[in-house]
Amino acid sequence: MSFPLFLRGFVGLLLVFAATTYVITGSAWTTFIETLVVAVLVQIGYFAAVLFLVWRAAKTPKSRMGAVAIETMQTLPKDEQAAASVSHLPSAPRSRHP
Repeated sequence: MSFPLFLRGFVGLLLVFAATTYVITGSAWTTFIETLVVAVLVQIGYFAAVLFLVWRAAKTPKSRMGAVAIETMQTLPKDEQAAASVSHLPSAPRSRHP
């Protein structure tokens, strides 16, 4: 998800929540405080979701990632399979950095 899309949804959520809270309570101060609390809670939830996705990706076995690469290469046409298996150009000098 792109950041502008996330930001637009986040601001929209807060505006709808603030309007609803103001209609229910009739207090601008209560609306401000509760909207601020909701903004922090949404950010904590987003951070937790990203941590979970990173944890799950790190937990994926390396052999499975290799199998996916092999399956992807097998779906390529024959002339592109050879190009995908070349690790470097024979006539190009190798970098000293890994």
